[in-house]
Amino acid sequence: MALGVLDAGGVPVEVPVADGGDGTLDVLLAADEGSRVTEHPVTDPLGAMVSARLGWLSDGSAVVEMAEASGLRLLGYRFADPLRATSRGTGELIRAALDGGATRIIVGVGGSASTDGGAGLLQALGARLLDEEGRDIEPGGWGLGELASIRLDGLDPRLRNVSVQVAADVRNPLLGPGGAAAVFAPQKGARPEDVTILEAALERLVAVADGDAAEVAATPGSGAAGGAAFALMLIGASRVRGAVLICHLVGLDAALDGADLVLTGEGRLDAQTSWGKAPAEVARRASLAGVPCVAIAGSVQDLPIDLAGLFGTVVSLSAVARGADTFSEAAALLRAEAAQAVVTSVR
Repeated sequence: MALGVLDAGGVPVEVPVADGGDGTLDVLLAADEGSRVTEHPVTDPLGAMVSARLGWLSDGSAVVEMAEASGLRLLGYRFADPLRATSRGTGELIRAALDGGATRIIVGVGGSASTDGGAGLLQALGARLLDEEGRDIEPGGWGLGELASIRLDGLDPRLRNVSVQVAADVRNPLLGPGGAAAVFAPQKGARPEDVTILEAALERLVAVADGDAAEVAATPGSGAAGGAAFALMLIGASRVRGAVLICHLVGLDAALDGADLVLTGEGRLDAQTSWGKAPAEVARRASLAGVPCVAIAGSVQDLPIDLAGLFGTVVSLSAVARGADTFSEAAALLRAEAAQAVVTSVR
C-alpha cells in the first residue's frame, strides 16, 4: 500500500497497528525505540519445549504475545489437539516477565491453540487445579472434565503488585453459543463432539471456581483465546480493547495530524470487524480527526451499515481482481488499489 501511495505521487507515513493477536509484539517493539527482546524456554500447546520471545518496552512494561508460547502457528506439521492443547506456556512467559521485574504486563491473547479456560496458564503461575483424588488435572480442556477443586493460594504473590492488561480483539463471553468453545474451538480443529466436551469443561471450570467466576465468564471478551482471558481476569487482570491500546501506544493519533487520507485493511471485512478489530479502530480515529479512510480487504462480507459508514470507501480485492488470484497477486493488487485510492481522493 505504501508503494501504491508513492506511485500516485503521495508521501506514505506507515504506522503498523494490531489488535492483540498475532503480530502485536512486533508492532509494539517497532514503535518503541528503547524496546528489547528476551527469549525463554516455555511449554508449547502440545507439551513440547519451545523458545518464546518476551518484549520489553522502554517504560518497563513487558509484552506477552500468547501466540509466541501457545499459538496455533507453533504446531507446524503436527496435528492440532483441541481437547488437550494447553495455555501453560503463556503462564510461563508471564512468570518470566515477573522475574524480569516488569511494572506492567500486556498480554495479547490472539492466535491461541487451546480451549482450556486458561487452566494451564493458572497452573504455571502457581495455582492448583485438582481432581477428586487431589491430583493435578491433565492438560487441556479435556482435563477440566475431572476438575474438583481450585487452589489459588499458591499464585505468584508478585502478581498483586503488577498491572496485567489483557488485550483482546473479540467481545465473546466464555460460555454459550457465542462463547470460546462454540465459536473458536472449531478454528482450532475441534469437531462438533469436541465442542460439546469443551463447553461442558468450561462450564465445570466456572462452577468449581465459584465466587464471581460466573460474572467474569459473562464479561465481554472473557472467551478470548479459549478462555485464557477469563483466567487472567479471574485473578485480577483488566481487559482492554487491544486495538485501542495499541493504536494509542504506536502514536496513531499524532500520525493522523495533517494527513490527507488513511489506508487500512485486513484479510476480510465482515461483521466481526466492528467487535474490536484494528481496521475499525483506525477508521474511528480517522473519523474523529476528520481524515477520510479507505479500507482495502481481501474480501468483504456482511459489513454492518454503521461500520461501512466509517470508511469513505471499501475495496474488495476479490471483486476487483479481474481473474487474478487474490492470494498470489495480493501485493500487486494492494499496490494498485492504494494508488487508485490516492488518485481518487485528490480529484
